[in-house]
Amino acid sequence: MVQPRPVSTVPTGPLAVAEPARRRLGIFTTADLAAHGMGPREVATAVRRGAWVRLRPGVFISATDLAEVERTGRRPGVDALAVAAVLDRPSAVFSGATAAWIWGLPLPMSEPRSVQLTDTHRWRRGRGWSMTQARLPDDETTVRGAYRVTTAARTVVDLGRLWPEVHAVAAVDAALLRRLTTRDELERVLARQASVPGIPRSVRAVALADGRAESWLESCGRLTFAALGLPAFVPQVELWVDGRLVKVADGWYSDAALAVEFDGRLKYRSPGYGRTPEEELWREKRDEDLLRSLGIRFVRVAAEDMSPARRPRLDQLVRRQLATAGPRDRTFAEVPRDAGRWRSGAAGDDGWLSRADDRVGLGG
Repeated sequence: MVQPRPVSTVPTGPLAVAEPARRRLGIFTTADLAAHGMGPREVATAVRRGAWVRLRPGVFISATDLAEVERTGRRPGVDALAVAAVLDRPSAVFSGATAAWIWGLPLPMSEPRSVQLTDTHRWRRGRGWSMTQARLPDDETTVRGAYRVTTAARTVVDLGRLWPEVHAVAAVDAALLRRLTTRDELERVLARQASVPGIPRSVRAVALADGRAESWLESCGRLTFAALGLPAFVPQVELWVDGRLVKVADGWYSDAALAVEFDGRLKYRSPGYGRTPEEELWREKRDEDLLRSLGIRFVRVAAEDMSPARRPRLDQLVRRQLATAGPRDRTFAEVPRDAGRWRSGAAGDDGWLSRADDRVGLGG
């Protein structure tokens, strides 16, 4: 006789709760469950047996979904939504560094990972979160996926008052690069906050932003070159040979035919277009060998080259290269881009827990 398979006694939650949870990175509350007939005893059983994880009092996520969230680097989004669920304040929106994460803007590594919000009516502070009281015009808040958040323009203006210059400028650069905001929107927010403490810092950050920098390193490099008194380079210049786009220089000095490349490790660790790190290095070598044969020279700059101790050496290197003129007869074409190109895949999230299957939200 075939024995029937045992039925799990761990609750998996009503389907009517699972779908809304999927839109919130998998989180759900005791109120959601109670509205569909699930009581405290069932909830306690699911938590005790490890099927669900309690994020905050009355806020849960399935262990399966939490593992997926952490694997994909979206834990900050879960923590933010959990805080919002506990506070249950329609007037509060995510702001500051939390809003920067939601918009996919670069964050300083030293930035505390607490959840930041702004409310028009009151300020509060709790474990792992803080809420600032400030004016929030309707056109400075929006909804991005599951998140009620300050607009990109308001976000970077707020960050400009608080963050060190290079990080603030990099955030504005990224927002402009990705067309999340415009200079007109930034100027409008700055004008409204003219009397807010620290706003001159934001004004300077917006003025220093370019919008063509495609990484934090490029923003930092532009500021570092300016601080050293070096001539300004032209960002994002296409170099063409025989009708083929060979390379886009991060920075370009036309008179010297000098390309400046700001090198991070990520493009070699995780190159795009399905290439391996070895293939990426070989392709780059071949392209640069061709360009060098036509009289183009390169200066490669890494983050450590812009540290205070190494800036004098960088300054000497660039000035030495600029002292030599480029070829008079040029067999290559240089075409400045009007705007940078954003490569998707940065931090941030729209609030959906996307999975390869349908087992999302209240998974056992």
